[in-house]
Amino acid sequence: MGEPINVPLLDLSAQNQPLAAELKAAFARVLDSSQFILGPEVAGFESVAAESVGAKHAIGVSSGTDALLLSLMTLGIGPGDEVLCPSFTFFATAGAIARTGATPVFVDSIDTDFNIDLAAAAGRVTDKTKAIIPVHLFGQAADMDGVQRLAKEHDLAVLEDAAQSMGATFGGQSVGTMGDLGAFSFFPSKNLGGFGDGGMITTDDDDLAKRARILRVHGGAPKYYHKAIGGNFRMDPLHAALLGVKLGHFPGYLATRRANAAQYLERLAKCDHVAEGRLVLPAEIEGRGHTWNQFTLRVANGKRDALQAHLAANNIGSAIYYPVALHQQECFAHLPNFGEVLPVCEKMAGEVLSIPIYPELTEEQLGHVADTLANAPL
Repeated sequence: MGEPINVPLLDLSAQNQPLAAELKAAFARVLDSSQFILGPEVAGFESVAAESVGAKHAIGVSSGTDALLLSLMTLGIGPGDEVLCPSFTFFATAGAIARTGATPVFVDSIDTDFNIDLAAAAGRVTDKTKAIIPVHLFGQAADMDGVQRLAKEHDLAVLEDAAQSMGATFGGQSVGTMGDLGAFSFFPSKNLGGFGDGGMITTDDDDLAKRARILRVHGGAPKYYHKAIGGNFRMDPLHAALLGVKLGHFPGYLATRRANAAQYLERLAKCDHVAEGRLVLPAEIEGRGHTWNQFTLRVANGKRDALQAHLAANNIGSAIYYPVALHQQECFAHLPNFGEVLPVCEKMAGEVLSIPIYPELTEEQLGHVADTLANAPL
């Protein structure tokens, strides 16, 4: 009997170690420069990243969370304002809104793509609503045509939360280029995974870009002269240099994620669990280029935890993104719609399970995951 097949949820070493020589050369270059705050490495990465996304401006920042926060600050969002956002997303989306003093207004999601329900969002607009944050969850774009119609009708700013979806498209246009601002994350698990926290803001608006760059350095323009209160949201030159190495390999990473997803979809579509509705596969909506940052199944009949245990017993990593919707989080108990019923979000939170999809999966590993799912006792 052969060695058991081990499939972690993510294998950072498999992606980064083949680049060790390039990464070490980038490190040496920064070390020799002694330029450790902003400077040419950050500017160079910003230029290449903007071109990759198709945006006029890219602003490197300290994390994906700070990309959201700085974007909201750039838009002038603050106390008394309301911002629409999905409840089924990572905490940072709503946390950044709350940190400006504004109120996150939680909206249900739709079954087909895990993203914000725009019909529900329209019903939440008040005279205090100033912005909407569509989240391109798990690597698939939200309905940006619908977002733009809603925003235009109510004069709302649009901040795209593209933390999980760099490289995704809607109608051929890249996420992060369809709103006023786009926020990206380079957390190690993302499509373009960095070496710690890091993020980026994109925009085609010269004035917003200028304001974001000023607020990134405490609002000082020039240095030590402050007409606005910003923060320290800078991307480090070392991180910019290392990310620049990986950006050259980014198209290949996306292509392999897509190939892995296609294999899962083809193999799992044949299994009885899917045919009989016990296991629901994710779908790529027509006209949207999915990047598969996560491959997220839905497990019916309360069997999600049992399936996760079955995968673990077969040496397969998995994760629940996310077990509790934001409108049910204790820190938001003071909000008007805390604890209300958002049925799709709550159903998703009880059913979702993400399986390994990273680009370096071997055929053997992917086959082991698919076979283990197909033979699971559901």
